[in-house]
Amino acid sequence: MSEERKPPQGPLDQEEISTNPAWENLYDSGEEVANATRTLRVESGTLKLRRCRISVVAGPDAGLELVSDQERIRIGAHRANDLVLSQDRAASRQHCEVHRTDRGYLLVDLDSTNGTLLEGRRIERAYLAAGSTIRAGLSTLVFTPMDQEVRVEPDREEQLGGMVGHSLQMRRVFGLIKKIAPMDVPVVIQGETGTGKELVARAIHELSARRGAPFVVLDCGAIPPSLIESELFGHERGAFTGAVASRPGAFERASGGTIFLDELGELRFDLQPKLLRVLENGELRRVGGNSLVRVDARVLAATHRDLLKETQGGQFREDLYFRLSVINIQLPSLRERPEDVLPILERTLADPETIAQHGRKRFTPAAAERLASYPWPGNVRELMNVLSHILAFSEGEEIDLSELPARVRAQVKDTPLSFNEHLSFKVAKEQLLERFEREYLTQVLNRCQGKIAKAAKESGLHRKTIERLARKYQLATRAAKRK
Repeated sequence: MSEERKPPQGPLDQEEISTNPAWENLYDSGEEVANATRTLRVESGTLKLRRCRISVVAGPDAGLELVSDQERIRIGAHRANDLVLSQDRAASRQHCEVHRTDRGYLLVDLDSTNGTLLEGRRIERAYLAAGSTIRAGLSTLVFTPMDQEVRVEPDREEQLGGMVGHSLQMRRVFGLIKKIAPMDVPVVIQGETGTGKELVARAIHELSARRGAPFVVLDCGAIPPSLIESELFGHERGAFTGAVASRPGAFERASGGTIFLDELGELRFDLQPKLLRVLENGELRRVGGNSLVRVDARVLAATHRDLLKETQGGQFREDLYFRLSVINIQLPSLRERPEDVLPILERTLADPETIAQHGRKRFTPAAAERLASYPWPGNVRELMNVLSHILAFSEGEEIDLSELPARVRAQVKDTPLSFNEHLSFKVAKEQLLERFEREYLTQVLNRCQGKIAKAAKESGLHRKTIERLARKYQLATRAAKRK
Protein backbone atom coordinates (compact mmCIF):
# COMPACT_ATOMS: atom_id res chain seq x y z
CA MET A 1 0.00 0.00 0.00
CA SER A 2 1.10 3.55 -0.61
CA GLU A 3 1.42 5.99 2.25
CA GLU A 4 -1.31 8.13 0.64
CA ARG A 5 -3.99 5.56 1.51
CA LYS A 6 -6.89 6.89 3.55
CA PRO A 7 -8.51 4.89 6.33
CA PRO A 8 -11.86 3.20 5.77
CA GLN A 9 -14.77 5.59 6.01
CA GLY A 10 -17.42 3.25 7.33
CA PRO A 11 -18.22 2.20 10.91
CA LEU A 12 -15.33 0.61 12.78
CA ASP A 13 -15.66 -2.90 14.16
CA GLN A 14 -14.06 -3.90 17.43
CA GLU A 15 -11.53 -6.13 15.65
CA GLU A 16 -10.24 -3.16 13.62
CA ILE A 17 -9.21 -1.16 16.68
CA SER A 18 -5.91 -1.83 18.39
CA THR A 19 -6.18 -0.23 21.81
CA ASN A 20 -3.63 0.45 24.48
CA PRO A 21 -4.77 -1.40 27.66
CA ALA A 22 -5.11 1.93 29.45
CA TRP A 23 -7.99 2.85 27.13
CA GLU A 24 -9.82 -0.50 26.93
CA ASN A 25 -12.78 0.94 28.87
CA LEU A 26 -13.42 3.48 26.11
CA TYR A 27 -14.73 0.75 23.83
CA ASP A 28 -18.13 -0.81 24.51
CA SER A 29 -18.38 -4.22 22.90
CA GLY A 30 -21.15 -4.79 20.40
CA GLU A 31 -21.67 -1.17 19.37
CA GLU A 32 -20.42 0.69 16.31
CA VAL A 33 -18.23 3.76 16.38
CA ALA A 34 -19.83 6.68 14.58
CA ASN A 35 -17.81 7.64 11.53
CA ALA A 36 -18.69 11.31 11.96
CA THR A 37 -20.16 13.47 14.66
CA ARG A 38 -21.21 17.07 15.01
CA THR A 39 -18.75 19.45 16.56
CA LEU A 40 -21.39 21.61 18.18
CA ARG A 41 -24.60 20.38 19.64
CA VAL A 42 -27.40 22.43 21.10
CA GLU A 43 -29.35 20.61 23.78
CA SER A 44 -31.69 22.47 26.14
CA GLY A 45 -29.94 25.76 25.47
CA THR A 46 -26.43 24.36 25.93
CA LEU A 47 -23.83 24.63 23.17
CA LYS A 48 -21.42 21.71 23.36
CA LEU A 49 -18.12 22.62 21.72
CA ARG A 50 -15.75 19.77 20.94
CA ARG A 51 -12.20 20.65 20.07
CA CYS A 52 -8.68 19.55 20.94
CA ARG A 53 -5.05 20.70 20.96
CA ILE A 54 -2.13 18.78 19.47
CA SER A 55 1.31 20.09 20.45
CA VAL A 56 4.69 19.04 19.03
CA VAL A 57 6.87 18.82 22.14
CA ALA A 58 9.98 17.20 20.66
CA GLY A 59 11.57 16.69 17.25
CA PRO A 60 12.49 18.90 14.28
CA ASP A 61 9.15 20.76 14.43
CA ALA A 62 9.05 21.25 18.21
CA GLY A 63 6.90 24.21 19.20
CA LEU A 64 4.19 23.69 16.61
CA GLU A 65 0.67 23.59 18.00
CA LEU A 66 -2.78 23.08 16.49
CA VAL A 67 -6.12 23.80 18.15
CA SER A 68 -8.95 22.40 16.04
CA ASP A 69 -12.67 21.65 16.13
CA GLN A 70 -12.62 19.51 12.96
CA GLU A 71 -13.88 15.95 13.14
CA ARG A 72 -10.75 14.76 11.33
CA ILE A 73 -7.26 16.18 11.88
CA ARG A 74 -4.52 15.10 9.49
CA ILE A 75 -0.87 15.00 10.52
CA GLY A 76 2.10 14.55 8.18
CA ALA A 77 4.85 16.15 6.12
CA HIS A 78 2.69 17.27 3.18
CA ARG A 79 1.47 20.87 3.21
CA ALA A 80 -2.16 19.74 2.78
CA ASN A 81 -2.23 18.32 6.32
CA ASP A 82 -3.77 20.21 9.22
CA LEU A 83 -0.61 19.82 11.30
CA VAL A 84 2.37 19.96 8.92
CA LEU A 85 5.61 18.33 10.11
CA SER A 86 7.61 20.08 7.39
CA GLN A 87 11.05 19.59 8.98
CA ASP A 88 10.61 15.95 9.97
CA ARG A 89 12.31 13.83 7.29
CA ALA A 90 11.05 10.62 8.90
CA ALA A 91 7.37 11.61 8.83
CA SER A 92 5.25 10.28 5.95
CA ARG A 93 3.43 12.70 3.69
CA GLN A 94 0.17 11.65 5.33
CA HIS A 95 1.24 10.00 8.55
CA CYS A 96 -1.79 9.73 10.82
CA GLU A 97 -5.19 11.19 11.63
CA VAL A 98 -7.21 11.96 14.74
CA HIS A 99 -10.93 11.24 14.32
CA ARG A 100 -13.59 12.57 16.64
CA THR A 101 -16.24 9.93 17.42
CA ASP A 102 -19.11 9.61 19.86
CA ARG A 103 -16.85 7.63 22.20
CA GLY A 104 -13.88 9.95 22.07
CA TYR A 105 -10.88 10.76 19.88
CA LEU A 106 -9.48 7.96 17.74
CA LEU A 107 -5.89 7.93 16.44
CA VAL A 108 -5.54 6.23 13.03
CA ASP A 109 -2.26 5.37 11.29
CA LEU A 110 -2.37 6.10 7.53
CA ASP A 111 -0.11 3.18 6.55
CA SER A 112 2.90 5.36 7.35
CA THR A 113 6.42 4.19 6.54
CA ASN A 114 7.73 4.22 10.12
CA GLY A 115 4.42 3.65 11.88
CA THR A 116 2.51 5.62 14.50
CA LEU A 117 3.21 5.01 18.18
CA LEU A 118 0.90 5.73 21.10
CA GLU A 119 2.60 5.69 24.51
CA GLY A 120 5.47 3.76 22.90
CA ARG A 121 3.28 1.10 21.27
CA ARG A 122 2.81 0.85 17.51
CA ILE A 123 -0.88 1.06 16.66
CA GLU A 124 -3.22 0.97 13.69
CA ARG A 125 -6.18 2.52 15.52
CA ALA A 126 -6.41 3.45 19.17
CA TYR A 127 -8.37 5.81 21.37
CA LEU A 128 -6.65 8.81 22.89
CA ALA A 129 -6.89 10.12 26.43
CA ALA A 130 -5.97 13.52 27.86
CA GLY A 131 -2.18 13.86 27.78
CA SER A 132 -1.62 10.98 25.35
CA THR A 133 1.85 10.97 23.74
CA ILE A 134 2.01 10.24 20.00
CA ARG A 135 5.16 9.45 18.03
CA ALA A 136 5.14 10.24 14.28
CA GLY A 137 8.51 10.04 12.51
CA LEU A 138 10.99 11.87 14.76
CA SER A 139 8.26 14.03 16.30
CA THR A 140 6.63 13.61 19.69
CA LEU A 141 3.15 15.06 20.02
CA VAL A 142 0.87 15.52 23.02
CA PHE A 143 -2.90 15.36 22.68
CA THR A 144 -5.18 17.49 24.88
CA PRO A 145 -8.99 17.50 24.60
CA MET A 146 -10.58 20.94 25.10
CA ASP A 147 -14.29 20.14 25.10
CA GLN A 148 -16.49 22.72 26.80
CA GLU A 149 -20.16 23.62 27.28
CA VAL A 150 -21.50 27.12 26.70
CA ARG A 151 -24.96 28.17 27.80
CA VAL A 152 -26.95 29.77 24.96
CA GLU A 153 -29.47 32.23 26.36
CA PRO A 154 -32.20 34.03 24.38
CA ASP A 155 -30.76 37.29 23.13
CA ARG A 156 -32.00 40.49 24.78
CA GLU A 157 -32.06 42.31 21.45
CA GLU A 158 -35.13 41.84 19.27
CA GLN A 159 -33.40 42.64 15.97
CA LEU A 160 -30.36 41.17 14.29
CA GLY A 161 -29.02 41.61 10.79
CA GLY A 162 -32.30 42.63 9.18
CA MET A 163 -34.32 40.10 11.19
CA VAL A 164 -36.98 41.04 13.75
CA GLY A 165 -37.89 38.68 16.56
CA HIS A 166 -39.82 39.55 19.70
CA SER A 167 -40.64 35.86 20.15
CA LEU A 168 -38.61 33.58 22.39
CA GLN A 169 -37.92 31.26 19.42
CA MET A 170 -36.23 33.98 17.37
CA ARG A 171 -34.33 35.48 20.30
CA ARG A 172 -32.91 32.00 20.91
CA VAL A 173 -31.82 31.91 17.27
CA PHE A 174 -30.21 35.35 17.69
CA GLY A 175 -28.36 34.14 20.78
CA LEU A 176 -27.12 31.09 18.93
CA ILE A 177 -25.97 33.14 15.94
CA LYS A 178 -23.90 35.40 18.20
CA LYS A 179 -22.28 32.39 19.90
CA ILE A 180 -21.31 30.51 16.75
CA ALA A 181 -20.44 33.40 14.42
CA PRO A 182 -16.85 33.79 15.76
CA MET A 183 -16.30 30.01 15.55
CA ASP A 184 -15.01 29.22 12.08
CA VAL A 185 -17.19 26.14 11.60
CA PRO A 186 -19.73 25.07 8.95
CA VAL A 187 -23.42 25.62 9.68
CA VAL A 188 -26.57 24.15 8.15
CA ILE A 189 -29.62 26.43 8.32
CA GLN A 190 -32.95 24.67 7.93
CA GLY A 191 -36.43 26.09 7.63
CA GLU A 192 -39.39 26.50 5.35
CA THR A 193 -39.24 28.67 2.25
CA GLY A 194 -39.29 32.35 3.18
CA THR A 195 -38.15 32.03 6.80
CA GLY A 196 -34.99 34.10 6.25
CA LYS A 197 -32.21 31.55 5.91
CA GLU A 198 -30.02 33.89 3.86
CA LEU A 199 -30.44 36.64 6.47
CA VAL A 200 -29.17 34.22 9.12
CA ALA A 201 -26.17 33.36 6.94
CA ARG A 202 -25.37 37.04 6.36
CA ALA A 203 -25.63 37.74 10.10
CA ILE A 204 -23.18 34.92 10.87
CA HIS A 205 -20.76 36.30 8.27
CA GLU A 206 -21.03 39.88 9.52
CA LEU A 207 -20.37 38.81 13.11
CA SER A 208 -17.37 36.67 12.19
CA ALA A 209 -13.70 37.47 11.66
CA ARG A 210 -14.34 37.08 7.91
CA ARG A 211 -16.72 40.07 7.77
CA GLY A 212 -14.36 42.14 5.60
CA ALA A 213 -14.00 39.38 3.00
CA PRO A 214 -16.50 38.27 0.31
CA PHE A 215 -19.89 36.76 1.08
CA VAL A 216 -20.79 34.66 -1.97
CA VAL A 217 -24.28 33.20 -2.48
CA LEU A 218 -24.89 30.18 -4.72
CA ASP A 219 -28.42 28.83 -5.15
CA CYS A 220 -27.90 25.14 -5.89
CA GLY A 221 -31.53 24.73 -6.94
CA ALA A 222 -31.55 27.60 -9.44
CA ILE A 223 -28.60 26.55 -11.58
CA PRO A 224 -29.05 24.12 -14.50
CA PRO A 225 -27.54 20.69 -13.66
CA SER A 226 -25.05 20.99 -16.51
CA LEU A 227 -23.56 24.19 -15.05
CA ILE A 228 -23.58 23.59 -11.31
CA GLU A 229 -20.07 22.05 -11.18
CA SER A 230 -18.61 25.00 -13.08
CA GLU A 231 -20.48 27.48 -10.85
CA LEU A 232 -19.10 25.80 -7.73
CA PHE A 233 -15.52 25.05 -8.75
CA GLY A 234 -14.89 27.21 -11.83
CA HIS A 235 -13.69 26.11 -15.26
CA GLU A 236 -10.76 26.48 -17.63
CA ARG A 237 -10.97 27.86 -21.13
CA GLY A 238 -12.31 25.27 -23.56
CA ALA A 239 -13.58 22.97 -20.79
CA PHE A 240 -16.97 22.81 -22.51
CA THR A 241 -18.91 24.51 -25.27
CA GLY A 242 -19.18 28.19 -24.44
CA ALA A 243 -16.21 28.25 -22.05
CA VAL A 244 -14.35 30.97 -24.00
CA ALA A 245 -12.30 32.03 -20.97
CA SER A 246 -11.19 30.65 -17.63
CA ARG A 247 -13.50 31.56 -14.77
CA PRO A 248 -13.22 31.11 -10.99
CA GLY A 249 -16.11 29.39 -9.26
CA ALA A 250 -17.99 30.37 -6.13
CA PHE A 251 -15.45 28.76 -3.79
CA GLU A 252 -12.56 30.71 -5.29
CA ARG A 253 -14.51 33.96 -5.23
CA ALA A 254 -15.38 33.36 -1.57
CA SER A 255 -11.85 32.44 -0.49
CA GLY A 256 -10.99 34.27 2.70
CA GLY A 257 -14.69 34.87 3.34
CA THR A 258 -17.92 32.90 3.42
CA ILE A 259 -19.80 30.87 0.83
CA PHE A 260 -23.54 30.41 1.30
CA LEU A 261 -24.90 27.33 -0.47
CA ASP A 262 -28.65 27.90 -0.70
CA GLU A 263 -30.94 24.91 -1.27
CA LEU A 264 -28.08 22.48 -0.70
CA GLY A 265 -30.53 19.56 -0.80
CA GLU A 266 -30.92 20.13 -4.55
CA LEU A 267 -27.22 19.48 -5.24
CA ARG A 268 -26.64 16.62 -7.66
CA PHE A 269 -25.63 13.41 -5.88
CA ASP A 270 -22.60 12.87 -8.13
CA LEU A 271 -21.22 16.30 -7.15
CA GLN A 272 -21.51 15.70 -3.43
CA PRO A 273 -18.18 13.78 -3.15
CA LYS A 274 -16.40 16.65 -4.93
CA LEU A 275 -17.88 19.15 -2.49
CA LEU A 276 -16.80 16.92 0.40
CA ARG A 277 -13.21 16.87 -0.88
CA VAL A 278 -13.12 20.66 -1.01
CA LEU A 279 -14.41 20.84 2.56
CA GLU A 280 -11.87 18.32 3.83
CA ASN A 281 -8.78 19.34 1.85
CA GLY A 282 -9.37 23.02 1.07
CA GLU A 283 -8.44 22.24 -2.54
CA LEU A 284 -10.37 21.99 -5.80
CA ARG A 285 -9.87 21.42 -9.49
CA ARG A 286 -11.63 23.61 -11.99
CA VAL A 287 -13.66 21.84 -14.66
CA GLY A 288 -11.21 21.00 -17.44
CA GLY A 289 -8.21 21.81 -15.24
CA ASN A 290 -5.36 19.67 -13.88
CA SER A 291 -3.82 21.81 -11.15
CA LEU A 292 -5.15 22.07 -7.61
CA VAL A 293 -6.37 25.43 -6.36
CA ARG A 294 -6.22 26.20 -2.63
CA VAL A 295 -9.33 27.83 -1.16
CA ASP A 296 -10.26 28.97 2.33
CA ALA A 297 -13.97 29.68 2.72
CA ARG A 298 -16.34 29.13 5.61
CA VAL A 299 -19.33 27.14 4.37
CA LEU A 300 -22.88 27.99 5.41
CA ALA A 301 -25.64 25.94 3.80
CA ALA A 302 -29.42 26.23 3.76
CA THR A 303 -32.21 23.86 2.85
CA HIS A 304 -35.92 23.39 3.37
CA ARG A 305 -35.39 19.62 3.23
CA ASP A 306 -34.76 17.30 6.19
CA LEU A 307 -31.23 16.32 5.20
CA LEU A 308 -30.86 13.75 7.96
CA LYS A 309 -33.85 11.85 6.55
CA GLU A 310 -32.43 12.35 3.05
CA THR A 311 -29.23 10.60 4.17
CA GLN A 312 -31.23 7.70 5.56
CA GLY A 313 -33.05 7.39 2.25
CA GLY A 314 -29.83 7.54 0.24
CA GLN A 315 -30.62 10.87 -1.45
CA PHE A 316 -27.85 12.77 0.36
CA ARG A 317 -24.40 11.58 1.38
CA GLU A 318 -24.12 10.96 5.09
CA ASP A 319 -20.44 11.93 5.28
CA LEU A 320 -21.15 15.26 3.56
CA TYR A 321 -24.11 15.94 5.86
CA PHE A 322 -22.06 15.44 9.01
CA ARG A 323 -19.13 17.40 7.59
CA LEU A 324 -21.41 20.37 6.91
CA SER A 325 -23.77 20.07 9.85
CA VAL A 326 -21.23 21.00 12.49
CA ILE A 327 -24.12 22.95 13.92
CA ASN A 328 -27.70 23.05 12.74
CA ILE A 329 -30.00 26.06 13.08
CA GLN A 330 -33.70 25.34 12.70
CA LEU A 331 -35.69 28.47 11.87
CA PRO A 332 -39.32 28.59 13.07
CA SER A 333 -42.08 29.32 10.58
CA LEU A 334 -43.92 32.63 10.91
CA ARG A 335 -47.13 30.86 11.96
CA GLU A 336 -45.19 29.49 14.95
CA ARG A 337 -44.36 33.03 16.10
CA PRO A 338 -47.42 35.19 15.31
CA GLU A 339 -46.31 37.79 17.86
CA ASP A 340 -43.54 38.77 15.41
CA VAL A 341 -45.87 39.65 12.51
CA LEU A 342 -46.73 43.21 13.53
CA PRO A 343 -43.21 44.14 14.76
CA ILE A 344 -41.82 43.05 11.38
CA LEU A 345 -44.38 45.20 9.56
CA GLU A 346 -43.92 48.17 11.88
CA ARG A 347 -40.15 48.12 11.42
CA THR A 348 -40.57 48.35 7.66
CA LEU A 349 -43.18 51.11 7.95
CA ALA A 350 -40.78 53.08 10.15
CA ASP A 351 -37.94 52.81 7.66
CA PRO A 352 -36.99 56.29 6.36
CA GLU A 353 -37.02 55.07 2.76
CA THR A 354 -40.54 53.67 3.17
CA ILE A 355 -41.74 56.90 4.79
CA ALA A 356 -40.17 58.99 2.01
CA GLN A 357 -41.89 56.92 -0.67
CA HIS A 358 -45.28 56.22 0.90
CA GLY A 359 -45.62 58.52 3.88
CA ARG A 360 -46.33 57.43 7.43
CA LYS A 361 -48.65 54.44 7.68
CA ARG A 362 -50.27 52.45 10.47
CA PHE A 363 -52.66 49.53 10.65
CA THR A 364 -56.12 49.74 12.19
CA PRO A 365 -56.77 47.28 15.05
CA ALA A 366 -58.97 45.13 12.77
CA ALA A 367 -56.29 44.94 10.06
CA ALA A 368 -53.56 44.23 12.62
CA GLU A 369 -55.59 41.42 14.16
CA ARG A 370 -56.24 39.80 10.78
CA LEU A 371 -52.60 40.02 9.75
CA ALA A 372 -51.51 38.39 13.01
CA SER A 373 -54.04 35.57 12.62
CA TYR A 374 -53.16 34.70 9.02
CA PRO A 375 -50.97 31.51 8.86
CA TRP A 376 -48.47 32.92 6.32
CA PRO A 377 -47.57 29.75 4.39
CA GLY A 378 -44.90 31.76 2.56
CA ASN A 379 -43.51 33.04 5.87
CA VAL A 380 -41.69 36.38 6.09
CA ARG A 381 -41.21 36.56 2.32
CA GLU A 382 -44.96 36.38 1.77
CA LEU A 383 -45.54 38.92 4.56
CA MET A 384 -43.21 41.46 2.94
CA ASN A 385 -44.76 40.91 -0.47
CA VAL A 386 -48.22 41.55 0.99
CA LEU A 387 -46.93 44.73 2.59
CA SER A 388 -45.49 45.88 -0.76
CA HIS A 389 -48.88 45.24 -2.36
CA ILE A 390 -50.66 47.19 0.40
CA LEU A 391 -48.30 50.16 0.15
CA ALA A 392 -48.69 50.29 -3.62
CA PHE A 393 -52.45 50.81 -3.39
CA SER A 394 -53.00 52.41 0.03
CA GLU A 395 -53.63 56.17 -0.08
CA GLY A 396 -54.49 57.17 3.48
CA GLU A 397 -52.43 57.11 6.63
CA GLU A 398 -54.43 54.22 8.09
CA ILE A 399 -54.44 50.77 6.51
CA ASP A 400 -57.79 49.12 7.13
CA LEU A 401 -59.04 45.55 6.76
CA SER A 402 -60.53 46.34 3.33
CA GLU A 403 -57.08 47.17 1.94
CA LEU A 404 -55.62 43.75 2.73
CA PRO A 405 -55.41 41.15 -0.05
CA ALA A 406 -58.52 39.00 -0.40
CA ARG A 407 -56.80 35.80 0.76
CA VAL A 408 -55.67 37.53 3.98
CA ARG A 409 -59.07 39.12 4.64
CA ALA A 410 -60.82 35.79 4.18
CA GLN A 411 -58.41 33.83 6.31
CA VAL A 412 -59.04 33.31 10.02
CA LYS A 413 -56.55 31.76 12.38
CA ASP A 414 -58.57 28.64 13.15
CA THR A 415 -59.35 27.72 9.53
CA PRO A 416 -57.81 24.27 8.99
CA LEU A 417 -55.29 23.75 6.22
CA SER A 418 -56.38 21.37 3.49
CA PHE A 419 -54.16 18.30 3.41
CA ASN A 420 -54.34 14.49 3.24
CA GLU A 421 -53.76 13.18 6.74
CA HIS A 422 -53.24 9.65 5.38
CA LEU A 423 -49.91 10.72 3.89
CA SER A 424 -46.67 10.90 5.83
CA PHE A 425 -45.92 14.25 7.48
CA LYS A 426 -43.10 14.93 5.02
CA VAL A 427 -45.16 14.22 1.90
CA ALA A 428 -48.22 16.15 3.16
CA LYS A 429 -46.01 19.14 4.02
CA GLU A 430 -44.33 19.06 0.61
CA GLN A 431 -47.72 19.00 -1.12
CA LEU A 432 -48.84 22.07 0.84
CA LEU A 433 -45.64 23.91 0.00
CA GLU A 434 -45.98 23.00 -3.67
CA ARG A 435 -49.54 24.34 -3.75
CA PHE A 436 -48.34 27.57 -2.17
CA GLU A 437 -45.41 27.89 -4.58
CA ARG A 438 -47.65 27.34 -7.59
CA GLU A 439 -50.31 29.82 -6.44
CA TYR A 440 -47.80 32.41 -5.29
CA LEU A 441 -45.74 32.27 -8.46
CA THR A 442 -48.84 32.40 -10.66
CA GLN A 443 -50.07 35.56 -8.95
CA VAL A 444 -46.65 37.28 -9.00
CA LEU A 445 -46.09 36.54 -12.69
CA ASN A 446 -49.60 37.66 -13.58
CA ARG A 447 -49.10 40.92 -11.69
CA CYS A 448 -45.74 41.44 -13.42
CA GLN A 449 -47.04 40.53 -16.89
CA GLY A 450 -44.72 37.54 -16.96
CA LYS A 451 -41.56 39.63 -16.63
CA ILE A 452 -38.97 37.55 -14.81
CA ALA A 453 -36.79 40.46 -13.66
CA LYS A 454 -39.76 42.36 -12.22
CA ALA A 455 -41.14 39.24 -10.52
CA ALA A 456 -37.72 38.60 -9.00
CA LYS A 457 -37.58 42.13 -7.60
CA GLU A 458 -41.09 41.95 -6.11
CA SER A 459 -40.72 38.47 -4.64
CA GLY A 460 -37.17 38.75 -3.35
CA LEU A 461 -36.29 35.55 -5.22
CA HIS A 462 -33.38 35.15 -7.61
CA ARG A 463 -34.56 35.23 -11.23
CA LYS A 464 -33.11 31.73 -11.76
CA THR A 465 -35.22 30.46 -8.86
CA ILE A 466 -38.33 31.93 -10.49
CA GLU A 467 -37.39 30.33 -13.80
CA ARG A 468 -36.86 26.96 -12.10
CA LEU A 469 -40.17 27.11 -10.22
CA ALA A 470 -41.98 28.32 -13.31
CA ARG A 471 -40.65 25.36 -15.28
CA LYS A 472 -41.63 23.05 -12.45
CA TYR A 473 -45.24 24.25 -12.57
CA GLN A 474 -45.32 24.55 -16.37
CA LEU A 475 -45.34 28.33 -16.36
CA ALA A 476 -41.84 28.68 -17.74
CA THR A 477 -42.10 28.78 -21.51
CA ARG A 478 -44.57 31.61 -21.75
CA ALA A 479 -43.35 33.58 -18.73
CA ALA A 480 -39.62 33.21 -19.37
CA LYS A 481 -39.87 34.53 -22.92
CA ARG A 482 -41.75 37.66 -21.95
CA LYS A 483 -39.07 40.21 -21.07
